[in-house]
Amino acid sequence: MTFFLSLIAAFAVFLLAMALWTRRITRQGLKTVPQMGQIVPVRGGSIHYVEKGNPDAQTVVLIHGLAGQLQHFTYALVDQLAEDFHVIALDRPGCGYSTRDTAELAQLPQQAAMIAEFLETKGVDQVVLVGHSLGGAVSLALALDHPERVSGLALLAPLTHRVPETPVIFKPLEIRTKWLRSLIANTIAVPMASITAPHSLGVAFDPETPPNDFLDRAGGALGLRPSAFVTASQDVIGLDASCDALVARYPELSVPGGILYGSQDALLSPALHGPPMAEYGLSYEELDGLGHMILITEPEICAAFIRRTVDTTIFRQTPLQDPVKEPVKEFPG
Repeated sequence: MTFFLSLIAAFAVFLLAMALWTRRITRQGLKTVPQMGQIVPVRGGSIHYVEKGNPDAQTVVLIHGLAGQLQHFTYALVDQLAEDFHVIALDRPGCGYSTRDTAELAQLPQQAAMIAEFLETKGVDQVVLVGHSLGGAVSLALALDHPERVSGLALLAPLTHRVPETPVIFKPLEIRTKWLRSLIANTIAVPMASITAPHSLGVAFDPETPPNDFLDRAGGALGLRPSAFVTASQDVIGLDASCDALVARYPELSVPGGILYGSQDALLSPALHGPPMAEYGLSYEELDGLGHMILITEPEICAAFIRRTVDTTIFRQTPLQDPVKEPVKEFPG
């Protein structure tokens, strides 16, 4: 009995130490990557966004992937696109400095609904969506559920179908029990993620090399927070619950566009997620020898692809309304 009680006490001390370590890493992450944009409340949470460019030009909306944040786009691609477009980069619900109230809102239609409400609040429609990875699936859900707001899709390494197995670096996120997810998030998840970050980034960028400034300039430090772990875990479970229904609706897809993939993507299979979408009107391009994070490693190529997609998109002639354009508030830098 004494040994058992000692074991429990030691485990409690361990969890307390991990919790304190987690709080320190979280504070450092928020200091390293402060809020850089504006926040708009929507039903079920809020959307954090930045915008840049000409407010009278075509609006391009950038939606990041799993365990990411809008800094994946502000790293380089926003500046590339702002020369020609009105660019909005946002944190998906629950990610970065956006919020969502429940785990159920992680499902693809619910994320799409929150972003659609954000676009309505902003007074923009007929947007071209640029979705990366899981952001591609969210973009497809938005195009299916709110086609009146979307005129085109320019998808970068998108997830379009159910994956046979969760990528290894995301396996720890497969937690379905709320209390266990919260316990892990607030104790061991953040310190372990901090320790394994170089390996995880290497896998995500393979065969390319992650940039040295990923944690600050690309916002990676924001992923080292309990809320980021909870959100990413909810995203994995929400995708599992809603992916098949999304795929079943692809014959309804009326929005044109294209897909760009790196041929050596180590996280998602180009063959599974790219060419099959030609059946539903999306073109496909492949970059030889490149990986999953092309939005960061090859922003010029991605920007050129987006411009081509916009140029070939057939824009609707009857928008919902004449949007009242707000002055663009550019983020620092």
